[in-house]
Amino acid sequence: MGPRFRDRTDAGKRLGEHVARLRDAGRLGDLTDPVVIGLPRGGVPVAAEVARMLDAPLDVIIVRKLGVPHRPELAMGAIGEDDVRVIDDEIVERVGVTASEVDHVEASERFELARRSERFRRDHERVPLAGRDVIIVDDGIATGATARAACLVARTEGARRIVLAVPVTPRGWGDDGRSGADLVVALWTPGDLSSVGQWYDDFAQTSDDEVVALLDHAGR
Repeated sequence: MGPRFRDRTDAGKRLGEHVARLRDAGRLGDLTDPVVIGLPRGGVPVAAEVARMLDAPLDVIIVRKLGVPHRPELAMGAIGEDDVRVIDDEIVERVGVTASEVDHVEASERFELARRSERFRRDHERVPLAGRDVIIVDDGIATGATARAACLVARTEGARRIVLAVPVTPRGWGDDGRSGADLVVALWTPGDLSSVGQWYDDFAQTSDDEVVALLDHAGR
């Protein structure tokens, strides 16, 4: 196992430095006028540090994981703003989830997505993504369903180019092109990633208030 992160802020600082080095070396292509997008809630503290390092605006794309009934930690898909819906047919078939069960979970998560959208966007207009380079940041990737949904939202909104940047992701994730991003950047890519939290000393849940405070600070 590689080096651990103290918390999401530490991970964001290290990820931001890494992304900045790649940008300065020309390894991210023509990265101009980027927007940094955090995935609420845990991805926002990480994204805030990346945005600060790149001197870029910070916003969120709200997505919700669709957890398998009785195994909610296992994602069978995700939903996002703009009516985006991503289903992992392989997981659904493997665990034997019925269509009605998927619909039930989705209905519940749609309610929470709407609640978070109202909470986070009450005082913050969405940063336009059309024609811009978008860096989507999360605190890590396990199955990647929410990251794929976020990339699809950004693509729907007209993003010119999408970079998905995370502190840790399973080795080889995104190599099949299913991530929805043009490029995946990660600090660590272990072959034995059982959970994102194992890479953090402090992986306490990020609150709604913390997300709002980070967006307020970035807006100022």
